[in-house]
Amino acid sequence: MDYLVYLLFRAFVALFRLMPFRMAYLFSDLIFFITYRLTGYRRKVVFDNLRNSLPGRSENEYRSIARGFYHHLGDMMVESLKSFTMTEAEIVARYKYVRTEELDQCYREGRGAICVAGHYGNWEWAGIASGTQLLHKPVGFYKPLTNKYIDAYTQKTRVQGRSVLVSIADTRAVFAKDWGEPPIFYMIADQSPPTERLALWVTFLNQDTAVLHGPEKYARVDNLPVFYAWIKPVKRGYYTLDFIPLSLEPKNTKTSEITARFMNILEDQIKENPRYYLWSHRRWKLKRPEKKS
Repeated sequence: MDYLVYLLFRAFVALFRLMPFRMAYLFSDLIFFITYRLTGYRRKVVFDNLRNSLPGRSENEYRSIARGFYHHLGDMMVESLKSFTMTEAEIVARYKYVRTEELDQCYREGRGAICVAGHYGNWEWAGIASGTQLLHKPVGFYKPLTNKYIDAYTQKTRVQGRSVLVSIADTRAVFAKDWGEPPIFYMIADQSPPTERLALWVTFLNQDTAVLHGPEKYARVDNLPVFYAWIKPVKRGYYTLDFIPLSLEPKNTKTSEITARFMNILEDQIKENPRYYLWSHRRWKLKRPEKKS
């Protein structure tokens, strides 16, 4: 069964390979119609998240943001499929890195770095577009897929140039490894931790929010500078990524300080243009434990 699913997946990839982006986005519009108009995919989750995160807005505003989100969700699906067959040069033409001076200086000093991003804009293209745009060696973390055939295909096709894709299950070993040159570790860091034990707690979008502790932990242990990936949609299918320093000397920070900075700047970006955030994620399923008296 897994192999049959893999063959169907490869057929979709081949189909999208032949399509110019203009035609592929017609499929995105169809996805919008199905998810928003026809099935109402996670509609309650989306609207509950919007109302709790952005209080005080009108129902018309929430509907407008939701429509924009579902349109972007369709675009993300199409762009993800397209990326399996795009060359690095083709992706770089659509995904420009800007303001890398401070990051480049870290490389010249022989220092690796951590780049944290949220589920905003197109986060999937970031690692693929990095091989020829950065001095650092790009190392991206991902969660291996249950279908071993699709996972192997992903490993083969989503890594370009000097980039490396590694499993989140091997995080400790990945940070300990000698990469031969200063690496930059890409980490999507705004998802909900699987348990409270792995959580740092911050206030994010008007709510108590559990955040993964990994990026901050490894940054402080190895004193790796931390940068935020400010991903800006320019127009449909085009993005820029600005590296904004969160801490150049993590060893001098307090617990949760880097995490709070990361979530604060992500919140600022979301409020600036909320349609590009992943509102369908059940982000706030963990509740902050009450303090014992």
